[in-house]
Amino acid sequence: MQSSSIDQLSRTPLSAEALKDFACAVYQQAGVPPADAGLAADALVQADLWGHQSHGLLRLGWYYARLRSGAMKGVTRLQTVTDAGAVGVLDGNDGVGPVIAHQATEEAVRRARAHGVGIVSVRHSNHFGTCMYFTRQGALQNCAMLMMSNGGPNMAPWGGLQKKIGTNPWSIGVPAGKHAPMVMDIANSGVARGKIYLANNRHEPIPANWAVDTQGNPTTDPKEALKGFILPMAGHKGYAIGVMVDVMSGVLSGSGFQDQVHGPYDPVNRSRAGHFIMALNIDAFQPIAEFQTRMEAYIASLKSVPVAAGHDKVYYPGEIEAEADLRHRANGLLLPADTLSALEQVGNEAGIAWRDFVRAVDSSNRGSP
Repeated sequence: MQSSSIDQLSRTPLSAEALKDFACAVYQQAGVPPADAGLAADALVQADLWGHQSHGLLRLGWYYARLRSGAMKGVTRLQTVTDAGAVGVLDGNDGVGPVIAHQATEEAVRRARAHGVGIVSVRHSNHFGTCMYFTRQGALQNCAMLMMSNGGPNMAPWGGLQKKIGTNPWSIGVPAGKHAPMVMDIANSGVARGKIYLANNRHEPIPANWAVDTQGNPTTDPKEALKGFILPMAGHKGYAIGVMVDVMSGVLSGSGFQDQVHGPYDPVNRSRAGHFIMALNIDAFQPIAEFQTRMEAYIASLKSVPVAAGHDKVYYPGEIEAEADLRHRANGLLLPADTLSALEQVGNEAGIAWRDFVRAVDSSNRGSP
């Protein structure tokens, strides 16, 4: 497509389902079986639907490059290393990250059903996108979920000037009665690295408190930030949490840790990412109906406070994403021009006609989730 066509397309709401079909076709071309390709594509597009474009289709080209090089295996073969009742250790054998995380989450839920708690440790996985895709998966099965993962280093140890610690996200998700699940999903950096890539794609400056350059000086230039270091959230506290997530995800699982881990931006090296997943069967604590009622009361209490100036209402964690999902499914997704150009390039590399999958949302259906 010509640049003018891409610019016009960036102002056109696009069908999420069509975009997912395109991503699925790209994955399949790289050797991923159809069902797994559909899951991996859904995980990407779902991030865009939630409004987290830093973890959405922006990343498809990176994953495709890793599949082509063999750093990530198209066929996922998950192997049980340890089966110890409530605890399981799985080896992902460098398979597709979202596929591994999905299967590991189901395994944690299964063990929680049998033992009240299910803990699954995963070694030799790959980046899987957003944690909340999987904690929400368990929450919809009436479990309280905790998930964490390590990643390629982009933060320096507190007081240092060398990358050692990843943003290392973690998420907690619980069912919330009549509401969409309550979900927290955060990185231990002040901002996810993908948001700096997104700012770079949009040719926008970043806030001065997101990152420092290679000499440790604050920068608003996303290019300099990507060369330098992302800052931890809450100073030394975010650094300490990031370290402990690395220990629980990488050291405990027998996977890589610190600079042994390679992120999705690296097209050729094994990821060696590790994950830690815990599922709690809520029925082991109290009847699920009672828990759901208590969660509804909890959310009602949060929303009962006066609304501060500049805000429309009080949100509970995960509510903004749930509303964005409904809105984007009805009204379509707007993607930056650079992301669309990257998707076109991936389509060309994969021999897939990108234009066959570009479909605007019917304007007559907008506004009707």
